[in-house]
Amino acid sequence: MSIDLAPEPETAELALRTAAFVREVVVPEEERYGGVAAAGGDALRQRLQAAAKDAGVFAPHVSREYGGRGLDMRSRASVFEEAGWSLFGPLALNIAAPDEGNMHMLEAIAAEAQKERYLRPLATGAVRSCFAMTEPAPGAGSDPSALITRAEKVPGGWRIDGRKWFITGADGAAYTICMARTSGRPGDRGGASMFFVDADNAGMKVVRHIETLDESLYGGHCEVLFDNCVVPDEAVLGEIDEGFRHAQVRLGPARMTHCMRWLGIARRSQHIAVGRAADRRLFGSRLGDLGMVQGMIADSEIDIAAARGLITQACWELDQGRSGAQSTAIAKAFTAEAVWRVVDRSLQICGSLGVSGDLLLGRFLREVRPFRVYDGPTETHRWAIARRVVSRHVRSTEESA
Repeated sequence: MSIDLAPEPETAELALRTAAFVREVVVPEEERYGGVAAAGGDALRQRLQAAAKDAGVFAPHVSREYGGRGLDMRSRASVFEEAGWSLFGPLALNIAAPDEGNMHMLEAIAAEAQKERYLRPLATGAVRSCFAMTEPAPGAGSDPSALITRAEKVPGGWRIDGRKWFITGADGAAYTICMARTSGRPGDRGGASMFFVDADNAGMKVVRHIETLDESLYGGHCEVLFDNCVVPDEAVLGEIDEGFRHAQVRLGPARMTHCMRWLGIARRSQHIAVGRAADRRLFGSRLGDLGMVQGMIADSEIDIAAARGLITQACWELDQGRSGAQSTAIAKAFTAEAVWRVVDRSLQICGSLGVSGDLLLGRFLREVRPFRVYDGPTETHRWAIARRVVSRHVRSTEESA
């Protein structure tokens, strides 16, 4: 049986147009300003998104009903990778975290009235959003069941109390999707629910921006306080006490789209390093003729190809309606480490130039390092991967006994 890994012609054409758009329109902005804040913040986002709409590459992931192309996960992979060639690329296409993951989840589980109120303006780029689950210790982090933030039923709605942090994009978001415990106690596997909280709710406050290595996402990584935050019954997203289950709709796909985008940065870093190795002459030959440098280039090519293959496998499973828990964990764990290795090697090949601000490699290194922690630390994924393998072996042994 033959297996064709090539994207559909329409998707391939979109990926090519995305690549051209990012290189011709987005990269010059990135090289001119470096960071999001210096480039004008939300004004930059609106300017680049308008250009992406003109180029016909905007919001390829959402359904046509909301102005997108309705790409499945495998089709997204090649397009998102091309967008990820620049740190500003995902922002321009409206496929950056956390908005991209929120759009995916809202299309799947939101009520029709909620889609019109929250999804449609998000899909068009009119607003930004955030997803508030992570909490300071001992609250929810790698273990979501440690959720502390609570939502209590009050007449006509719910009162949310708790503290969240590392909430990406919270500053300036039009609304937050907040995960809060509606039953049980911290450590219980169920009992969580999701709520829409509008930015003008007096009970929600962005306390501070947490200083982090990465700076490429709008609205920062923030600490957010929910204090006597009352929302109406229609603010419930999905079903009460089913928040953890509903969040799985977002979790696996969002991990894979992160991998796709960062793979673009890895490819660009390799491109910069190979260009330097081909041009730089020392010790009587090109840098790229030295065996040690050739080994580094080869290892990076292997890392990029292997990551792409694992992403493709995981996306295929998600498109088939499978949970993809194991395949997405494997792809995320490998890709996060592989992208870091590729960018680090690229900087090393470029030597002092790589360390300098004349190239963006130092910036890329700072941006990709947190991905080994975000969306689950590599160590947590490795633990979960091994646990599933051992459990599967135990079940198989018991069934054959």
